[in-house]
Amino acid sequence: MLIVGEGHDEERFLRHVKALYVSRGCGLMVTVGNARGKGARHVIDWTARQAANQRYDKIAALLDTDTDWSPAVAATARKKKIVVLKSEPCLEALLLRILGHVPVGDAESLKRQWRAIIGDPADIKRHAALFTTPVLEASRGREPAIDGLLGLLRSAARS
Repeated sequence: MLIVGEGHDEERFLRHVKALYVSRGCGLMVTVGNARGKGARHVIDWTARQAANQRYDKIAALLDTDTDWSPAVAATARKKKIVVLKSEPCLEALLLRILGHVPVGDAESLKRQWRAIIGDPADIKRHAALFTTPVLEASRGREPAIDGLLGLLRSAARS
C-alpha cells in the first residue's frame, strides 16, 4: 500500500497512524510518501507517478481541499485509482476536530491554533500522546478522512 501525504505534517501524522495500526511482521507493507505540498493537483500527480514505479494493491493520498481541489482533480484521482482522504479544509482543521476542538478561521489561523496545541510539529512523541488509538477510533464517525484511512489499513492488514 502507498499512502502519500501532502506535506511534512501529513507525512508525520500518517507515519504515526501506520505505527499504531500496522504491526511489524504482519505481512503488510505500507509506504508513506510526501508530495512536498503545492496543492491537491500536485499531490495526485505525484502520487500517480510514485505508484507507476511500483506495484501497489492500494493507493491513497491525504490532502487539503483548500488549495487546488476541483472536480477535475477528483476525476484524475478516480482514473488513477487513488483513494483521496480529504482534510477539509486543511490538515490542521482535521487534527483539531479529532481532538474535540472547533476550528475557526482561515488556513493560517488554523495553523496557529494547531501549533499552540502541538508545539513542535516534528515531535513524534507529542503525536503519540495526542492521537491514541481510542482517540482516532472515536473520530471515525465524524471524520471521513480518518474513517477512510483506518479502513484502508485494516482491510489491507486482513488481506
